[in-house]
Amino acid sequence: MAKKKRKRSQIVKQLDSVFSQYIRLRAANLDGFAECVTCGKVDHWKKLQCGHFMSRRKYSTRWTADPIPNCAPQCMACNMYAQGEQFKFSIYLDQTYGEGASDTLLLASNQIIKYSDQELLEMVDKYKALLSELK
Repeated sequence: MAKKKRKRSQIVKQLDSVFSQYIRLRAANLDGFAECVTCGKVDHWKKLQCGHFMSRRKYSTRWTADPIPNCAPQCMACNMYAQGEQFKFSIYLDQTYGEGASDTLLLASNQIIKYSDQELLEMVDKYKALLSELK
């Protein structure tokens, strides 16, 4: 019997989940605590969210982790209630990755990219592997 093909939305959801875990865990210390990049609140990585500098609607940067990550740990207050604190996020990016890092991501986010289901599945595998290395 042939393997049932998964819907694209299911693949994207899985990629979002594993990518979010990777971003938050890689920023955590050995005790599992990380800092919100916009307000400085320290909490366990599982209680933080994967905040995006450029909107998740922009697939060209949605899962960008390197060399300049579009994502970083944020507390719920900054990510949800303060709409991501984009200005503070840009300051964090420029201070951490060099002047112009936020501009680089802004330009990259305006590129139109259409990932195939296979490319998305490959990213799932990549971030699963990276995540297991961190654990």
